[in-house]
Amino acid sequence: MPHLLILIISLLSRIPASLCRITIAEELAVLEGESIIVPCHYDPQYAGYVKYWCQGRHREFCTSLARTDQPPSANSAGEKVQIFDDPVQQVFTVTMTNLKEGDSGWYLCGVEIGNLWSADVSAFTYLKVIHGMSVVNSRMIAGEGSSITVTCLYSERYRESEKKWCRSGDWSSCFSTNSDGSDRVAISDDRTRSFTVTLKKVQLRDTGWYWCAAGQQQVAVHVQVTLQPSTTAVTVSSPPTLRPSVTHPFPHEHIAKDSSGGNRHILEFVLVCISLMLLVGMTVMARKIWKQHKKEQRLRQTEELKARLSDYPGDGAVVFLNRDSL
Repeated sequence: MPHLLILIISLLSRIPASLCRITIAEELAVLEGESIIVPCHYDPQYAGYVKYWCQGRHREFCTSLARTDQPPSANSAGEKVQIFDDPVQQVFTVTMTNLKEGDSGWYLCGVEIGNLWSADVSAFTYLKVIHGMSVVNSRMIAGEGSSITVTCLYSERYRESEKKWCRSGDWSSCFSTNSDGSDRVAISDDRTRSFTVTLKKVQLRDTGWYWCAAGQQQVAVHVQVTLQPSTTAVTVSSPPTLRPSVTHPFPHEHIAKDSSGGNRHILEFVLVCISLMLLVGMTVMARKIWKQHKKEQRLRQTEELKARLSDYPGDGAVVFLNRDSL
């Protein structure tokens, strides 16, 4: 029974940590030389705890890169990794800059609980630093007669490569950074891992698929021209994809969290705590009842023994019979 009680208590200490979660993307991809911001959402009860970011999949074996209780200069990764906690939004963000191919691997964001009874609350993600291309917006909509500007991104190794803008299926339509462009298409490379393409005075016939290209790398962009006049291009999320491309995160992306989810987690946590307290109370009560039962059983055995002894003669002598005399 004591061993069972110890086992139950040890298991109970782990249950709340498993229900109180950190939310993070399971996989991230970024071009070499770029930066990435990783948001780690946590439950409200951990607003005042220390948050950390480390490299590795398991807490016991990961290398700490940044902590909220240490200044950036004290972190092992220096200024390459920054961490910021926003307890109001219940999210802490990790910024990694100038990423290299060797930075690919497993990373873990966690909340430090700091006691022997509960494990840290954590979640891990796989970061892949790759070579290739991406595009800020892969689908553009603009009114007839307006202009469209497309920003294409490329990794460090394509800095010196020729950049092109081509209509899909018609390679003779390409414009490159080595050409003079035209009165309707302008292409410019800033040599800092991005180049821009500006389409001027677009017409309905310009609707279709295009390619951003750097070296042998390509990424698709869809342009849609409407009859409605517009002075600026409009971007549409969740575009159709012709081929796999790099998903590129941007610092200006606003991330919101549903407050009802946080309230639901709080209610679940309270209900679990109440259930665990009842379970512990029932376990303690069962142990006391078991001990009382054993005590009463010993008393009954003692009374029975006394009753048997009282049946013999008053002098207390015990007579042994010799079988030969019978």
